[in-house]
Amino acid sequence: MRDFDGFFGAEYLRVLRSLTLVLRDRQRAEDAAQEAFARAYRRWSSVGRMERPGTWVYVVALRAERRRLARDATRPDSALEAIAADRIDDAVDRVWVLDALDRLTPRQRCAVVLRYYADLSVADIAEAMGCAPGTVKATLHTALERLQVRMSADAAEEVPSAN
Repeated sequence: MRDFDGFFGAEYLRVLRSLTLVLRDRQRAEDAAQEAFARAYRRWSSVGRMERPGTWVYVVALRAERRRLARDATRPDSALEAIAADRIDDAVDRVWVLDALDRLTPRQRCAVVLRYYADLSVADIAEAMGCAPGTVKATLHTALERLQVRMSADAAEEVPSAN
């Protein structure tokens, strides 16, 4: 990566959106993203040479959030603030996706968002979540099974009866 400004411009919104989905709180996600990017800036001479510096930012943000949650284990899960309204179809999709993600455990939600939204590898997710790659694979498998069951139930509700 050439310079920090280019990196920040290319990665910030993607990281913020992913963290918002994982943390379920826009303000916490913004704080985590900003702090992680600030750390990346301070260490840009080494971070900028990494193959995937965006992954480093995820790791830093999620580790800091895990430490914060460990200190404040009594904090309730906050509702996700509305992200700027787009077209109606996008809003419907967003509601459906958020509803599906709400049915996952926080660990499953984190793994799914980092894999399928942030496009991180299993190894990168394991590093970000602080667990083994096998744990990530098992978590993704269980989460996808849970989502499949939910999608099947939603599809059955939409099928009109043959009366």
